[in-house]
Amino acid sequence: MEPTGSEGMEPAGTGTEGMEPAGMGTEAIEPAGLEPARLGTTGTEGIEPAGMGTEGIEPVGLGTAEIEPAGIGTAGMKPTGLEPARMETAGIEPAGMEPAGLEPPEMEPAREAEEPPGSPALPAEAPQGGLPAAAPSGEEDLPTAPGRERQRERGRSGTSPQGSAGRAARGRARRAPGRRSGGESARRPGVTVDSSKAKTSLEALKISLRQLRWKEFPFGRRLPCDIYWHGVSFHDNNIFSGQVNKFPGMMETVRKITLSRAMRTMQDLFPLEYNFYPRSWIMPEELPLFVAEVRMMKDRNPSWKPTFIVKPDGGCQGDGIYLIKDPSDIRLTGSIQSRPAVVQEYICKPLLVDKLKFDIRLYVLLKSLEPLEIYIAKDGLSRFCTEPYQEPTLKNLHQVFMHLTNYSLNIHSGNFIHSASVNTGSKRTFSSILCRLSSRGADVKKLWSDIISLVIKTIIALTPELKVYYQSDIPAGKPGPTCFQILGFDILLMKNLKPILLEVNANPSMRIEHEQELSPGVFENVPSPVDEEVKVAVIRDTLRLVDPQKKKRKDTQCQSLEQAPETGEELPEAALPSLCLKQVFPKYAKQFSYLRLVDRVAALFIRFLGVKGTTKLGPTGFRTFIRNCKLSNSNFSMAAVDILYIDITRRWNSMGIDHKESGNPGMCLQAFVEAFFCLAQKKYKSLPLHDQVASLIELCECRLAALHGKRLVWGCGLAPQHRTLPASGTAPGPAQPRGHRVFRLQKSPQLRALMCRDRTGS
Repeated sequence: MEPTGSEGMEPAGTGTEGMEPAGMGTEAIEPAGLEPARLGTTGTEGIEPAGMGTEGIEPVGLGTAEIEPAGIGTAGMKPTGLEPARMETAGIEPAGMEPAGLEPPEMEPAREAEEPPGSPALPAEAPQGGLPAAAPSGEEDLPTAPGRERQRERGRSGTSPQGSAGRAARGRARRAPGRRSGGESARRPGVTVDSSKAKTSLEALKISLRQLRWKEFPFGRRLPCDIYWHGVSFHDNNIFSGQVNKFPGMMETVRKITLSRAMRTMQDLFPLEYNFYPRSWIMPEELPLFVAEVRMMKDRNPSWKPTFIVKPDGGCQGDGIYLIKDPSDIRLTGSIQSRPAVVQEYICKPLLVDKLKFDIRLYVLLKSLEPLEIYIAKDGLSRFCTEPYQEPTLKNLHQVFMHLTNYSLNIHSGNFIHSASVNTGSKRTFSSILCRLSSRGADVKKLWSDIISLVIKTIIALTPELKVYYQSDIPAGKPGPTCFQILGFDILLMKNLKPILLEVNANPSMRIEHEQELSPGVFENVPSPVDEEVKVAVIRDTLRLVDPQKKKRKDTQCQSLEQAPETGEELPEAALPSLCLKQVFPKYAKQFSYLRLVDRVAALFIRFLGVKGTTKLGPTGFRTFIRNCKLSNSNFSMAAVDILYIDITRRWNSMGIDHKESGNPGMCLQAFVEAFFCLAQKKYKSLPLHDQVASLIELCECRLAALHGKRLVWGCGLAPQHRTLPASGTAPGPAQPRGHRVFRLQKSPQLRALMCRDRTGS
């Protein structure tokens, strides 16, 4: 939801980067067609890169993977000239478009940028950036070059200076894909992008589209576009095809309360794997529990003097966040009843740089839900406080410039420094921090490994809820768009370099400029080189990964490469850098698949929803689930099933959390997960919780598979027939007709083992 009256403001949980003034253009930021691939890294002068690209990082326990350079953008680059408007109408590019001192792209292939020594990056994958460029979009409506038009006229008239030899040569040219690639590209439509709802990411998106030479529709289009770029949510536009850069339900899923509940569920199942998320309490319903637990911990350790941070559920840009030392301070606010919040244990010993506290904004691309596909940007932003850090006391508890790293708060501090360098200022690149840590002997490879694990585990915790929303908005079998989304992970580093997840932003700010006050009340928008370097690369490479014409373009390029030796012509190539986004899932799926228990519970929930387009399970669907999985018995009757459903559903509906169907009294996914855990604990009392849940999931899946197989048999009209052995002294029964088969459903060994465990354990 976007705040009223603030067009550029990011919605709840969408980041902390501030507001964008209306009417921003892009002409003064970067010339069209600028190719930043070979401009090198910034902020690493005087440092000789160590051997990058031979070793690297994998999540903890995965060994080592490869190091690749951090992503490079276009910040601070000064090209020799600007590109005239509509320059591609003649099919040629003017000279002077390369940055000074660089060779044309066809002289040397695009290289990966070097990165500071010790700076990690994600594991390498197959190169995707060295492919020839897509044809400039929209060329089907552009005039043809005069010389080419004259050649066509001569071809139509049948005259040629070379006579029959010339006609044969032209015939060979028509048969050679490499020779006619320019004409084909002019007729082939380019990738189209609807940017009418892009909002604060518009400027970075425009630069990315110019670099890719894709066709932008800033005011929308009557015909469908290939990609729709939304600024806030999936529902910014009513679309039925193509791709959209938002998942339905993502804003609701990453809200602070929903995220905390999802992480707590995973902490109950896997406490050691999910210890990167601070201990949290949800207000107001868990206020008594919060008070009791704090009192108990203080009784155990009288020297413990904790600090807690209160974050409103729907807050953004640091709005409403404050610190407390005692649970009783919450009651003094007076707004906790009307504005739900999350209370977390405050990290009192963060890693400091230049005596300042900072956090990391890391960009993560969720490319697909099914199958799950995750990419992580190799560089991010480090956002600094503007007052030297001291551990919280009653005296400094309210100094937000010391304790809160939110950009939208610190930009109002008199100590905030806007810098064109990635190494200095109040906003720097994450790679510059890693370079400093590496120079001090820190193990940055392990740090990246921990960050990769944190991201994968967090996405695994979020996907069950996302799948419920996805099937509600885009039911299976109905036409609809496919989705992808860039998420902003806010991560804090402790002194021992352990990463702590602060929150996940559904709409991280993609602004690449900031406001500068020229005189009291007079502001000017100034480009931010640090933001541009990181954010343009993330958006551009996201578009490259979701390119709907990638496969068709690869096939065309393969044909062109085969014909290139005969024609002797060089193929046009885009001088784009290697991807700054590297895949981490399913690359490491084997190492993390055991964590996806709640995903399988969500699949059972979706199976019994019954009505397409809903996100809540009714009482009939819950009873059908119990009956089909054969979970009721003499100790757990169907009446007890109804009581369990009513108790859990009533409690969850009374919490007043904003769900898509808040008026529907049914059972939401989180309530179903709680009921499923109760059933698992009843059935397998002697096992740990994750083993209990895993055993019940396997039992339900096996019984549903057997039921499905039985229905298939009966649906084919092949009823199982049983032959009885004849009694002694009686005539044998009639023989089965030849060709008639007797179908019997055999229980799998896995199902038999689970049923034996049921009889002994329940």
